Amino acid sequence: MNCIIIDDERLARTIIKTLCDEISSLQVVGEFPNAMQAIKHLNENEVDLIFLDIHMPDFTGFDFVKTLKNPPSIVLTTSDPKFAIEAFQYECIVDYLLKPIETDRFKMAVEKAKKQQLLNTKVEENNAEKTYENDFYINIDRRLIKIDIPSIYLVEAKGDYIHIKTEDKNYTVHSTLKKIEEKLPDSLFLKIHRSYIINLKKIIDIEDNSVLIKKDVIPVSRSKRPELMKRLDLL
Repeated sequence: MNCIIIDDERLARTIIKTLCDEISSLQVVGEFPNAMQAIKHLNENEVDLIFLDIHMPDFTGFDFVKTLKNPPSIVLTTSDPKFAIEAFQYECIVDYLLKPIETDRFKMAVEKAKKQQLLNTKVEENNAEKTYENDFYINIDRRLIKIDIPSIYLVEAKGDYIHIKTEDKNYTVHSTLKKIEEKLPDSLFLKIHRSYIINLKKIIDIEDNSVLIKKDVIPVSRSKRPELMKRLDLL
């Protein structure tokens, strides 16, 4: 996770930076003595986590949070315990650390931020799945045939035609792979080769540079393999 540190005290920033460096999954991409400098950075860059002091001159930590339209996870760092109840009125604030910060307590806060990030990712994926259309129509011999999208397990390009293979039937349509790719939800489908799009849920086996779907062995291009492995639910 990329993170930034906002604290008007240099020593406090150094301590938090040292704690971050002990966690391999954290990368500090910025340190700021005040909120205004941090806002300028966030206008041009995205971060996953912010370590934020509450008491700063001119612009408090809470003032800063209120300026963020889509805030990342935030861990408050302060020597003042009396704002804890107010802090958790903000959904983006995942923890409240009292200075001096203990190492174990710091790691616990980072784990909370990781869990929140995973939860947000799952919510986004679920929303994406809910927003796509469940079907579309193809024109074959002047007939409009409805295709149920989740039933598609493979789309293959051959010249000026594409072959659409579904659980029930196969279809050949005069179209391009690019055109049908626009109709298929990214949450279910992936183009793994210049000539093939597959339904990730229908994969039976993966070996070397190919995948098995039904009885079809489909090649995976070298450039697409990292994305394929990233999209799979691996133990």
